Amino acid sequence: MDQTNGGRRSGPRCIALVGPYLSGKTTLLESILYRTGAIHRQGRVQDANTVGDAVPEARAHGMSVELNVAHAEFLGDEYTFVDCPGSIEFVQESRAALAACDAAIVVCEADDKKTAALQMVLKELDAVGLPRLIFVNKIDRTETRIRDVLDFLQPASDKPLVLRQVPIWANGIATGFVDLALERAFVYKEHAPSEIIDMPADIEDREKEARFEMLEKLADYDDELLETLLSDMDPPRDKVFEDLSRELAEGLIVPVLFGSAENGNGILRLLKALRHEVPTVDAVNDRLGVDGNGTGTAQIMKTYHTAHGGKLSLARVLGGEISDGATVFGKSGQDARIAGMFTMMGAEPTKVASAKAGDTVALGRLDEIETGESISLEKGETQQLAEPVIIPPVYGVAISVADRKDEVKLTGAVSKLIEEDPSVSLEHNHDTHDMVLWGQGEMHLRVTLERLAGKFGVEAQSRPRRIAYKESIRKPTNVRGRHKKQSGGHGQFGDVVVDIKPQPRGAGFVFTDTITGGVVPKQYIPAVEAGVKEYMERGPLGFPVIDIAVNLADGSYHSVDSSEMAFKLAGRLAMSEGMPNCAPVLLEPIVAVEVHAPSEANARVNQIVTGRRGQLLGFDTRAGWSGWDTVQAHIPESEIGNLIIELRSATSGVGTFTFHHDHLSELSGRLAEQVMNERKEEAA
Repeated sequence: MDQTNGGRRSGPRCIALVGPYLSGKTTLLESILYRTGAIHRQGRVQDANTVGDAVPEARAHGMSVELNVAHAEFLGDEYTFVDCPGSIEFVQESRAALAACDAAIVVCEADDKKTAALQMVLKELDAVGLPRLIFVNKIDRTETRIRDVLDFLQPASDKPLVLRQVPIWANGIATGFVDLALERAFVYKEHAPSEIIDMPADIEDREKEARFEMLEKLADYDDELLETLLSDMDPPRDKVFEDLSRELAEGLIVPVLFGSAENGNGILRLLKALRHEVPTVDAVNDRLGVDGNGTGTAQIMKTYHTAHGGKLSLARVLGGEISDGATVFGKSGQDARIAGMFTMMGAEPTKVASAKAGDTVALGRLDEIETGESISLEKGETQQLAEPVIIPPVYGVAISVADRKDEVKLTGAVSKLIEEDPSVSLEHNHDTHDMVLWGQGEMHLRVTLERLAGKFGVEAQSRPRRIAYKESIRKPTNVRGRHKKQSGGHGQFGDVVVDIKPQPRGAGFVFTDTITGGVVPKQYIPAVEAGVKEYMERGPLGFPVIDIAVNLADGSYHSVDSSEMAFKLAGRLAMSEGMPNCAPVLLEPIVAVEVHAPSEANARVNQIVTGRRGQLLGFDTRAGWSGWDTVQAHIPESEIGNLIIELRSATSGVGTFTFHHDHLSELSGRLAEQVMNERKEEAA
């Protein structure tokens, strides 16, 4: 462990940049890199020239679609910044990375309409116990008082927000700030360090009030500081910084700073807060239970498949040292040899020979290692430190390629995309014969298809996925099926009488026989069942038949012309003649849905559910989520295809849901006719 600055722990830090969509994370990364001298010109997202968002899909859509990594040095300390996408559809990108970071900068705006989105971000940090501070961005574009900003941000956080600065206003514009810990005033300089000024007289009272509020919150976790305040004494500055650092590291408080990433305002204060108050990899090891002095250990934060360099695994080294060419071992004891080690500056890799605890590097060709996996130099199964939970899908489309011979190439390319983003999945639906690509929303799958084409050269077409309708019957019948054919030589003869009856829903298919006297020889009975099952693949309405009982009651045979094939055809013929007389009924799948949304959107959510032929079952407060509810409902599966799009539109982009198959329900009338007509057109 490095020791600098009077015993303060130092060493390479890894800081996540997180926050709601369009809050300015990539711009903040660019500003940090410029201020630290890592780059010589600050790019802009709208000009598509930033270090982050370098992949074509990000630049085409003007948004982050995967993790972006960049390195910088500040006052002799090394940092890796991990810029995480803000869109809810790309949350999985950050899940494997956050656990290995030292802290997070939560970038947000002074906009109360985005409080719920901020809450979702903070919940992700809570899940891995990651310390965080908030950077209120775009302070130059708001006239909202910072104390009011704290009032509407606090409900999003389970931990108390501690204001670290107060703005200096001039004509409704923030022109500088007062650092409450330093008790110094600064004026902003565009794309340059802020300049120290004398404390403005008109802000002294506000500064004293805000500073005391900060100290009071710190004193909630420090009895010594509390006694100092009760004695009307001013605590030493070192004591204040010590409490800020400790309470941040222990996840007791969330310091709040502000500035303008685009103009470079507040960046230096932010960097100094990182330097003095944020813990290092030692705290990560304490959190995850890693021996920092033991065998080389690392956590895989992200997988990239590059066009020319093959597979790269972004890893945070947590303990020991790992060198290029070393053999590492994964969760099942599988081994992989590192073939190249790199630091990353956006999309640009720089080769290095080794990495020590705290470093974040990309490891080449770890083909057997997955995103979120822990690896070690010690042979055998590696203890897994923080396996990320995979977000269940909410949106699916059927995909195909123009040439059937390219299907193997398609599935191979999709498997690599799933390695990069485990919230993508591919389902081969046996009922509809669709290849269904699942993901987190329309944009998520659009980007996935663009990556298929751009990165792997696979042009896949998409369309709405088919629904696995079934059919059954309401009435029984008795019917004879006779297959007789004479064409010279041995003919074909099979004769059966079957009883067809409906079964209770969910009871499945049952085949029996009550043959007596050998009118149908035993060796032919399985063939009759095979013919019945073959017919059931497509009933009179055009769909697979379920929940029926068929009994072979009678029949006859010919000693020469009868055969298994003849009786199979007879069984199928009996079904085709009898089933239309059994009052066939179409069945549609119903899914059980749980919708999670802010409480204020409840009325809109209920309208969406009922407007999709859904049955509301009830609602409750969402466990652990202040200001959120969970609505339970049954909705036809055919109605949830674009449910996520409408739901997010009605909830400022934050609503989501989970679903699973629950039961089948009869469908009749115009909707049933429409479904059957569509199936006939497909079969034509």
